[in-house]
Amino acid sequence: MVRVSRNAMGTLFVGGALSMTLAALVYPSLLGVDTVSNAASRVIADTQWGPLTEGDRDFVVQVRAAGLWAYPVAQMGLTKGTDKGVVAASKHLVDGHAALDLTCRKIAPLLNITLPNQASPQQTRFVSQLTADTKGEQFDRDFSTILRQTDGSFFGTAAAIRTTTKNALVRALADQADHVLLDHIVTLEQTGLVDIEQALSRQAASPDLPASDLTPPPGIPGQQTAVLTPPPNPTSTPVDIDRIAGTEDGVTASPNTGKK
Repeated sequence: MVRVSRNAMGTLFVGGALSMTLAALVYPSLLGVDTVSNAASRVIADTQWGPLTEGDRDFVVQVRAAGLWAYPVAQMGLTKGTDKGVVAASKHLVDGHAALDLTCRKIAPLLNITLPNQASPQQTRFVSQLTADTKGEQFDRDFSTILRQTDGSFFGTAAAIRTTTKNALVRALADQADHVLLDHIVTLEQTGLVDIEQALSRQAASPDLPASDLTPPPGIPGQQTAVLTPPPNPTSTPVDIDRIAGTEDGVTASPNTGKK
């Protein structure tokens, strides 16, 4: 695995190497091709932890992708934020996304899911907006509103997966995501800088962008997976995936990939 430093991740992101779109997080139907309606509930694998649907698989990818952009943005907030609330929220975001990413990286090989290392040009432009903001009130307000918007939208997605999935590993990830995202929403709102009208209107609006901006490139099987390093004193409680998956002895169970 490749461990990503703060500077390296920031450079990678701003440079445009990431390509998972913000719109795909806000509008899960845009993640991949034909992942809504009946397609989302289509079982693509029968595993020992329960059936895996397209919606389940896409959710795991979405959680991974959320960390790939929100983690370096949160690190930016630690150094560029001037409001104490923004710095506090940034610490929560770094901590929470690192913990979620660990869970993703544990369950992905068990469920035969290839995780992305990239995000879309649309999201890169979004991060570039925060990079271009002058350090001060403008950055603090944009940071708080943008992340409140995306976490608010994704919170609904996680809750829906939590209540519908029949896969124990995906359910554990969704449960963790519910707690982490709610924590992020609360700490962002506590800054007092969120433009809630703007955040909610953007959540409700459909993006008008070409498919190339909205569809993430698929992960490459066998590619080294970037690691979102947790802070020195993490506070997020990781999910005990080894217990849930039955791999506490250190031996990884082999998934029954079943249908494709």
